[in-house]
Amino acid sequence: MFDSKEIKIPIIYSDSYYVEIGEHVFPTSKYMLIKEKIEKTEHVKQRIEMMEPKRATDEEVLRVHTREYIDKLKNCSLDADEIFTLELPVSKEIVEAAFITCGGTITAAKVSLKRKAAIHLGGGFHHAFSDHGEGFCILNDIAVSIKALQNEKLIKKAMVIDCDLHQGNGTADIFKNDASVFTFSIHQENNYPFYKPKSTVDIGLADYANDKTYLDYLYENIPKIVGSFSPDIIFYLAGADPFREDQLGSLALTKEGLRERDKFICTQALNFGVPLVITLAGGYAKNREDTVDIHFGTIEECVMVFTVINK
Repeated sequence: MFDSKEIKIPIIYSDSYYVEIGEHVFPTSKYMLIKEKIEKTEHVKQRIEMMEPKRATDEEVLRVHTREYIDKLKNCSLDADEIFTLELPVSKEIVEAAFITCGGTITAAKVSLKRKAAIHLGGGFHHAFSDHGEGFCILNDIAVSIKALQNEKLIKKAMVIDCDLHQGNGTADIFKNDASVFTFSIHQENNYPFYKPKSTVDIGLADYANDKTYLDYLYENIPKIVGSFSPDIIFYLAGADPFREDQLGSLALTKEGLRERDKFICTQALNFGVPLVITLAGGYAKNREDTVDIHFGTIEECVMVFTVINK
């Protein structure tokens, strides 16, 4: 068992995650704002270690994505329909950020195997399929990371616990025939994506589901599936978008409920002795500061579970 008094939680971040995309619901500035909030919060700052990600290589990305799609991204030659589906303007800067984001999740995963937990201030782009991007997601960093770890024989089995507002359709499709990866998604059913490939376990919530409904599903399912599947690593997509004031959703979770969710997932990983990788995934609150607060709450809860905070 590791010494919680000595461990520091690695936090992976790159300034390249901020890309100017004009007027858009996706707040790319949230990453640097979360980093700034960490730096101003002493009891969190003293228990974390900031790390720069390495850019994912073509070889790593091509274990998941097709050569044709990657070539189109690099040449910025997606057609109008592909850009419409992606819902992002395509530029060399945003494609480079996607490659670095994949590297960030790989970095977080590798250090989590040694430190028990790691947080990526980015990642969780679960709508990217092998041959195209969707819903603000260019590359599927979760799938790229799992394949990288398996290729290096660092893990055999991985579990994805996807608590973003939206079902993880790209991740589900990529791993649909792969028994070594367990995909769990809890999401608003009557919402994007409209085509939802089957995850290993999907929980589609009714509109306006509240804290109790949401948490009860987690309490019932997470210990059971982690215990039975026995993964070597857990990737947790800690979306801020189930929040009741999110612009893209109609769930009714409070900030307190989301913190309880984060604490529970972290505690389960710790209790089962499974390394945990946290990615922040989505968050589109009407007030950007609410999104930042929720993501910061995820980080603070992780630090509180995995370390002893000096008051």
